[in-house]
Amino acid sequence: MVDGGSRRRAGVAVGALVVVVLVVVAVLLRGRGDDGSLLPTSGSPSPSPSPSASAARTTTPPPVSPFTGLAVAPGRPVLGVKVDNVREARPPTGLTAADVVYVEPVEGGLSRLLAVFSSRLPKSVGPVRSARESDLELLRQFGHPALAFSGANRKVLRLIRAAPVTEVSPDTAGGAYSRSRSRAAPHNLFANPAELLERARGVTAARDVGFRFGPLPAGGVPTASQTVRYPAATTSFRWRGGRWQVAMDGRPATTTDVGVGGGEKDQRPQLAASTVVIQYVTVGASRFHDTLGNVSPYAHTVGSGTAVVLRDGVAIHGRWSRPSATAGTTFTTDAGAPLTFARGQVWVVLAARS
Repeated sequence: MVDGGSRRRAGVAVGALVVVVLVVVAVLLRGRGDDGSLLPTSGSPSPSPSPSASAARTTTPPPVSPFTGLAVAPGRPVLGVKVDNVREARPPTGLTAADVVYVEPVEGGLSRLLAVFSSRLPKSVGPVRSARESDLELLRQFGHPALAFSGANRKVLRLIRAAPVTEVSPDTAGGAYSRSRSRAAPHNLFANPAELLERARGVTAARDVGFRFGPLPAGGVPTASQTVRYPAATTSFRWRGGRWQVAMDGRPATTTDVGVGGGEKDQRPQLAASTVVIQYVTVGASRFHDTLGNVSPYAHTVGSGTAVVLRDGVAIHGRWSRPSATAGTTFTTDAGAPLTFARGQVWVVLAARS
């Protein structure tokens, strides 16, 4: 027989054994991760993550411009500049730094340029000329940009000052302008974009205006050149050297900008774009006229229509749509897919629909 004392001693021994087992189990559990794998002891250094794994966690892609698809510092303001484009005003200055260049119809069947800057600012831009009523509709999609111009019809000027743009004309930012002695007036007024923006208030940063950048869409037709004709002016583009070289009225459109490619030795560099958009719009009569009494054309950029996009040596036919003045302009293929642009400077020619 086993007496009571012996049973009590056996129970104590069993209890002690249970405690030891529980302690060992607890130690083992503390030494494993959530997935059951062994963790290092307190005396062993923790393994460092591999450089590639660390980079994957900490590296984020740089912000890109909604106007060019290229990397850019965030929060940069938007500046639109009206640039003269008659023969006496050529070659222009500063256009190689523009994100977007619009070609617009003006009086007499001629063209004028609206250059949009945000990613980069040249030291000088010009010759600066007057604004038009249709500029305000076109710029609404950019939010509240600054607008540089050298004058306007009195009624148009009132519209500009009531519109969501910040005027930086010689009337409000005179110190940012200068006259060139090498040209005759009125084709000799130039502006310093950085100084213009220093004088601007309430200007918004670059935002989505509908452009999409990416691989070449299917369905493009190989194209060496394309020309848009106004009644008294032409704008042409020729695919060469991986870009669309610009010509005005049958002559290469050169620039006074230094440090850019595209020209032969001892020649001025030629303007060139990564993407060209020929946007067919309704061109009607504005409510206003120029100083000579000529009625200003009004290019309607709200609505929808057809477009041709030139990129990578091909022409792609598609459509554009802009449902309201504050909305961006989207471009799609005939099949309805996004019509993506090549990254870089974009030229948009507003052509009258037939």
